[in-house]
Amino acid sequence: MTSSLPDVTEPSLATPAPALLARQRRAWRYFAAAAVAALAAVLFLASHVGEDQAVNDVRSRAGNSAALKVAVLMSELEKQRSLPFVLAQDVEVQDALRSRDPARLEALDAKLFALKSGTGAAVIYLIDPAGITLAASNWREPTSFVGSDYGFRPYFQEGVANGSAEHFALGNVSQRPGLYLTRRVDKDGLLLGVVVVKVEFNGVEDNWRRFPEPTFVTDENGVVLLSAVPDWQFMTLGTLPEADRARLRDSLQFGDAPLQPLPIRTDPERRGAEHVLATVPGTGREDRYLQVSVPVPSTQWTFHFLGPTREPVARAATLAQAVGVLVVLLSVFAAGLVLHRRHLARNAIAAQTAVREELERRVAARTAELRDANKHLVSEMDDRRRAEAGLQQLQEELEQANKLAFLGQITAGVAHEINQPVAAIRSFADNAATFLDRAQTEPVRRNLASIAGLTQRIGAITDELRAFSRKGRSGIAPTRVAAAIDGALLLVGNALHRQGVTLIRPATTEEVWVMGERMRLEQVLVNLLQNAVDALEGTPDARIVLSVSVDADAVVKGASRVRIDVTDNGPGIAPEVMAALFTPFTTTKPHGLGLGLVISRDIAADFGGELQAHSEPGAGTRFTLLLQQARPS
Repeated sequence: MTSSLPDVTEPSLATPAPALLARQRRAWRYFAAAAVAALAAVLFLASHVGEDQAVNDVRSRAGNSAALKVAVLMSELEKQRSLPFVLAQDVEVQDALRSRDPARLEALDAKLFALKSGTGAAVIYLIDPAGITLAASNWREPTSFVGSDYGFRPYFQEGVANGSAEHFALGNVSQRPGLYLTRRVDKDGLLLGVVVVKVEFNGVEDNWRRFPEPTFVTDENGVVLLSAVPDWQFMTLGTLPEADRARLRDSLQFGDAPLQPLPIRTDPERRGAEHVLATVPGTGREDRYLQVSVPVPSTQWTFHFLGPTREPVARAATLAQAVGVLVVLLSVFAAGLVLHRRHLARNAIAAQTAVREELERRVAARTAELRDANKHLVSEMDDRRRAEAGLQQLQEELEQANKLAFLGQITAGVAHEINQPVAAIRSFADNAATFLDRAQTEPVRRNLASIAGLTQRIGAITDELRAFSRKGRSGIAPTRVAAAIDGALLLVGNALHRQGVTLIRPATTEEVWVMGERMRLEQVLVNLLQNAVDALEGTPDARIVLSVSVDADAVVKGASRVRIDVTDNGPGIAPEVMAALFTPFTTTKPHGLGLGLVISRDIAADFGGELQAHSEPGAGTRFTLLLQQARPS
């Protein structure tokens, strides 16, 4: 009775329980909410972090640019500051101021013009103690300062009072702004006049305008003196008090400039006064800037640099948000993968649990069925053992019948073999009696010895018949081939003599042993020899060759094989008979059963060997018995 395995669904393909699916859906909803919250938080934080980083970068760049531009401005100032000092010490200047000689003043005009061209100053001129210009580098120009009165100018008054002065103002004649550098000219403690050098910063401002960042310089009052934005000049940082505004207008330092506040205000969205909103002329819109203020050394000026922050902050915030979003997405992906694998693991565990429970249920349900099947199998096994025992008994009976059939065939020959010794025994006995009557003891002794030898021969024949006819089996053990051949020839020897068949035995078989049982091996040999004798009936020069050899190249179960060949020179076996030679009841004898070769093949198989046949019509037949070689016990 067969029993199939339970049909169980694979755990990985099993459908999870509804409760487990509901919990997993809730977990995914919570996970999605947490991912959205994390994304929003990262966007918010990344925006602020990016803005702060961008502001710091702008502050750093603005500081560096401001320092560089202040250094350039200071280089220009220091270059021009040395000029009035040198001219105040010049003898020609002193002599011209003291003598007021027109020739000397004219020569001085040419000298100042040359200095102005070589130093890059806007104009150089000399003022006498009364404030009247005596010589100037622009004496040939329509706007010549020669003869003009500048005694009211603060830079003249401070130069006379303090020895030197620096004053930024709008020129009365040229209407161009510039820095006036003055130095008092003394000789032997006597005031001779004042040297004035006006410096204009057009080149510096033009250089600033090459860069997009608005830059400007304010004085101590917050008035813009220099600027990269022309419209911002003379505007103010914040709203000036009215008194200061009136004072500056009255001084004409900046002409009639309105002194309006710069379009710059503090950014209300950011903390710190450095964050400003400014409207630069030409742009038409208000932008955000970071204002960096740096004092200009050796002056009361302040340099202001406006670093744009709108675009850098926007780019930095966008980049930070992009990086943050990428990090969050990667984190969400990794967390989602972990959650997914966790759900898969739980699903697998749940599926395995369900499968295990299903298996337990099915096993429990089929246990009784298996018990019944086991009982049925035990009953069938008992029936099978009884059938096998009956089959073995039947096979033994067939073997015994085969033996008895052969005994029936060889009985006459055996009787003849026995009758001859019996007749000889009788003759020897009669002769012995005669010799006794004659008192001849020695011939009697020889006759008795002959009688003993003949009785021993009769005993051997009867013993072999009795052993061959005995029913039953012994265990398979090492068996000497020569002994089995001798026993078989003892039984079929008379048949060989009677038909005049020549037997050719192997020369040396004493040391050849095989795994088998002697009496059953004799039965096979008797069967093969008797078949050969029957096949040779009526054959001239009948001959049987019995050979034994060891095939060392053919190894079965670690041992060589022994080959026993029984070959006759008879007419051979027809092909149609060869095709069914080992089939039961196949025979060419008129009174044969057709079981001898079948039984012989089964005996060879029981020994672990095989029986083969080879025959060609008209060329004789060869039966080959292959057995496993054994060592003597």
